Amino acid sequence: MSRRRRRKIPQEPVEATIESMSHDGKGVAHLDGKALFIGGALPDERVMFKYSRLNRRFDEGNTVEVLEASPDRVEPKCLHAAICGGCTLQHMDSDAQISAKQQVLLDNFEHLGKVAAETILPPITGPVWGYRRKARLGVKDVVKKGKVLVGFREKGSPYLAELEQCEVLHPSVGLRLRELATLIEGMDTHNRIAQIEVAVSDSDTALVFRNLDPLSEGDHKKLLDYAQAQQLQAYLQPGGPDTVTPLWPEAPSLSYRLDAYDVEITFEPGDFTQVNHEINHQMIDRAIEMLELEPGERVLDLFCGLGNFTLPITRRAAAVVGVEGDATLVERAKANAERNGIENAEFHVADLADEHIDPPWLQGGFDKILLDPARAGALEVLPTLAKLGTKRIVYVSCNPATLARDAGELVHTHGFRLVSAGVMDMFPHTGHVESIALFTRD
Repeated sequence: MSRRRRRKIPQEPVEATIESMSHDGKGVAHLDGKALFIGGALPDERVMFKYSRLNRRFDEGNTVEVLEASPDRVEPKCLHAAICGGCTLQHMDSDAQISAKQQVLLDNFEHLGKVAAETILPPITGPVWGYRRKARLGVKDVVKKGKVLVGFREKGSPYLAELEQCEVLHPSVGLRLRELATLIEGMDTHNRIAQIEVAVSDSDTALVFRNLDPLSEGDHKKLLDYAQAQQLQAYLQPGGPDTVTPLWPEAPSLSYRLDAYDVEITFEPGDFTQVNHEINHQMIDRAIEMLELEPGERVLDLFCGLGNFTLPITRRAAAVVGVEGDATLVERAKANAERNGIENAEFHVADLADEHIDPPWLQGGFDKILLDPARAGALEVLPTLAKLGTKRIVYVSCNPATLARDAGELVHTHGFRLVSAGVMDMFPHTGHVESIALFTRD
């Protein structure tokens, strides 16, 4: 049997009319009955685009000219918006971005979960520039260009974009991309630094340099001098995550405060923390409001991480049990509870993807439950939660598809109502949708 001949990607621009927006922020069109996903295009626009990839069921492309613009189109603030893959929606008005994300959530509820929220919550919004406090920046010594690049990949490409600055990164890093590239260019190991992990706390900025080879004495001094001069925390990572060690200062510390709850959470540069601190504060407030906590109640917080929700909830509830699969994060959560003088929280390590989970800490019963899973969702643990008899669940999600799937399970299998849901603009100018939902049952 002969192999199917791969079609050649057309080189000439093609015209298309955009019908809607995909879940990741691309314009959706159809040509000859086949779906097209076009980067840089908005609904109701007429554009010229070039194909970038051909697939059996759909094709992909990128806008090269806008023939008829949407009223939601704006001029991107960033000089690199056309090439950098860090943002996909800078060409779209911020309010329109939020409306589009809300529609993505509602569409997922309808098509994947076969459910509908009784009430749509007002979106949680905040600053749209300089908000990003966590990032992994690529580093590449590009011989042909005679320079080192630091930043994000180009749109639809494995290559790093040539960036001078980034408008969405916290200014302590976003304004230093060229400066960091110049620093690495002057090092002996300039072609052996693979990435820079960024973590910004309330008062400090940490940079973790992933060094594939040991640093020379001169390189060590250059990084040390730079960190001291710029008052940046610098770390080296010669291997896996457990090899991260501070370069300067000797005993660095990162933390963020939640003043409304008199809680301060410390973390390490590689720990998971929310990238947008303003949205995180509002998200915690809304989650606690939706839980409707009463004195004397016990709360279960699953996928608790460092205790981002657990510790604030202790200020409103009698007892909180936080559960997390990462043992290191659980130890940090315990330390954070102790540091804040919190005695009504306990933390446990458990595999929450195990559908047969039945640990002792589940036996005490819970009045309210909060879920904040990773993108895979919480499907496996839902039957166990349903058996607890809890009547109120607040679900925080970073993936509308798995939230919708799990909503369908809670509603159609376990007798809950989807009372309310809404989006939170955790990642402005990207297609990422963060959402929160309330489920209750009688």
